[in-house]
Amino acid sequence: MQCGHLVVPLYPLLMCKAFYHQTSDKIATITTEASYSCVLTKITLKICVTMAMRLVLVFLSALLPFSLSQGRDPLAWLYTRQSPGYYYGSVQALTAGGGDCPEECDCPPTFPVAMYCDGRGLTAMPSIPSRIKYLYLQNNAITAVPDSAVVNATNLVWLMMHHNQLRSDAIGTKVFLKLEGLERLYLQHNNLTSIPPNLPRSLRDLRINHNHIEKVTPADLEGMDNLTILYLHDNAVSDMGASLKALKSLTLLDISGNKLTKVPDALPEHLHQLYLESNSIDSLPEGFLGGFTQLQYVRMARNQLTDKGIPANTFNVTGLVELDLSFNKLERIPIVSTTLQHLYLQANQIKEFTLGSFCSIVDVTNFSKLQTLRLDGNEIDRRDIPSESALCLRQASSIEV
Repeated sequence: MQCGHLVVPLYPLLMCKAFYHQTSDKIATITTEASYSCVLTKITLKICVTMAMRLVLVFLSALLPFSLSQGRDPLAWLYTRQSPGYYYGSVQALTAGGGDCPEECDCPPTFPVAMYCDGRGLTAMPSIPSRIKYLYLQNNAITAVPDSAVVNATNLVWLMMHHNQLRSDAIGTKVFLKLEGLERLYLQHNNLTSIPPNLPRSLRDLRINHNHIEKVTPADLEGMDNLTILYLHDNAVSDMGASLKALKSLTLLDISGNKLTKVPDALPEHLHQLYLESNSIDSLPEGFLGGFTQLQYVRMARNQLTDKGIPANTFNVTGLVELDLSFNKLERIPIVSTTLQHLYLQANQIKEFTLGSFCSIVDVTNFSKLQTLRLDGNEIDRRDIPSESALCLRQASSIEV
């Protein structure tokens, strides 16, 4: 439709027609459809432009005092081009409490209490904002942790520093004193020769395996009543003394791959998993497993155990689920509990299959719960297995000879 030199679409005019017919005396006097629509168009455009201008003025008048108080041009947003990182940084500042995240790390706004510095090639500790609870520094080349490194990070709960190049003489004696809420400390795969001093008593999970630690003293683990997991495997520990006695809550102890010649004294009574493989242990103390109430997994493969070094009925304890004695020097199958489910005896020097090691009485109601039995790599074969074993070992799904 055309009104003089003005061309407008018909659809908006028809939408406005009813409204102006009722409210405008000027429009009511128009008799022709064409002139009627032209008047409507001009009035509609005039009103719309007037209202839009008023809205802009109101918005700018409200914005002006605030912008001036901040020392900024109130119209700068109209002509200033911001970089893409500006908007991300603004969100980070609002949610993470400011721009205090080190440049070499990431502090995601969706998880403002975490700082990710892993795998960045770092050789020194970055600055740590006080809000950080979860700090990831693994897979770097950090050699030292001075006392000043965590002076502000007193809220740390997790500290992950595995796979670095940490040295014991480069860790400050006061580093961990103020970390009273620290629960997880991962220091595996470093160059430590001793357990760091003054570890917090709040620790629940300590992983310090694959280092060069030679000795563990009671002072190293003193007061750690909350510790439930301790990984010390693959070090060079030859003596632990009574250092484990204080760990009343410990449920998993892995000290495999060391230089132990005997089982450590005073093992925590609530242990659930005990891993001692790949040491040089040749004998076990009397009543070795008698004091445990929850122990289910014992692994002592690759030691120097002999029949003479194992007291009678050492492994005949209720509750044990898995026992691994493979790669030792046993000549007989030790007596085990009927509740045992998995027994590994491969690569020993066993010369006889003694059914009495599994069942003291063989009948319909008395049988072993054993499911897995490995005897391969010994001096017996399948012909040495008595026929009665089918009744005693009725639940065994796998017997390897």
